Amino acid sequence: FKGTSFVEVTSSAEGPCSVKGTSSVEAIRQYLAAKLGIGSRTKDLKHVDDDQKHPYRVLTTLDFDGIIEYIKEGKAKNIITMAGAGISTSAGIPDFRTPGTGLYDNLQKYELPNPTAIFDIRFFEHNPKPFYTLAKELYPGKFEPTPSHYFIKLLEKKSLLLRHFTQNIDTLERVAGIGDDSIVEAHGAFHKGHCIKCRKEYSQDWIKEIIFKDEVPTCECGSFVKPDIVFFGENLPERFFTCMQSDFKKCDLLIILGTSLVVQPFASLIDRVGPDCPRLLINMEKAGVSSRLDQVLSGAGLQIDSPGNYRDVAWLGDCDQGCRELAEGLGWGEELEEMLKEKKGERES
Repeated sequence: FKGTSFVEVTSSAEGPCSVKGTSSVEAIRQYLAAKLGIGSRTKDLKHVDDDQKHPYRVLTTLDFDGIIEYIKEGKAKNIITMAGAGISTSAGIPDFRTPGTGLYDNLQKYELPNPTAIFDIRFFEHNPKPFYTLAKELYPGKFEPTPSHYFIKLLEKKSLLLRHFTQNIDTLERVAGIGDDSIVEAHGAFHKGHCIKCRKEYSQDWIKEIIFKDEVPTCECGSFVKPDIVFFGENLPERFFTCMQSDFKKCDLLIILGTSLVVQPFASLIDRVGPDCPRLLINMEKAGVSSRLDQVLSGAGLQIDSPGNYRDVAWLGDCDQGCRELAEGLGWGEELEEMLKEKKGERES
């Protein structure tokens, strides 16, 4: 419990740590009861910092309307978006974890030791064929950006987007026209590749040509060439850590789109914004919600279901619909639809 204020801690004859005459053990019991919402005395207890740090809600209402009002009032000038596979599913790209339709539930044909092995660098070094067979199905160029991607582009167009952090490797942000400097591809992308041994760089077009011949891209040195996507067992790109350190302390609105928030360190980014920064989750289900004991004690995770929530909002449903409704509420609905029509016209011409 180091570094955590419990409740009105004082010294007394009963011991070095007491709470209104109770023992330190009782103080801890009462604190946990309050934080976990159990027991009969929870209404009488609250964290010492609650009133000191957050005497009022950051949002007028803890719903979509509260977020819309916050943006309209000009309080959101450095928005960070965090995205997962949910913003690309309507493009035809499966997410990873949805039971029945998710990627990990449909890899039986590759005869893997476990579903995640297809993205494990140790497995790839010995058997890259399953990955390249899958890569051919998912390769960039076969899919088009969704309304969610264009909503993020709209934020950039209005000079409100500080950065877009994405777990996705499909490069649809780039196709939607979001600038390279605005994007942090936390898990890499297909736009180039390197030999896993000598690190020689290869272009996306070269890799794609080999993959679509149903062959394994191989370097001059004889080792395999892998697109610059991050596998399990590899470090994330340096740009991820650089932008993480610089961006989140400036963020005044965090929008989380289509991610289960289970893969670290990406999932922990939600806790790097300041205490007065609103956080909006647009997802099919709640994610990143404070539930583990360490999260409850430290205040980590989204506080959507917490009685002490003062800034977190969840909109549950399809990401594209959520982005459309947010744009509509902000008076940007027609502009978003025009962007979609314009891109559709370009594809058809």
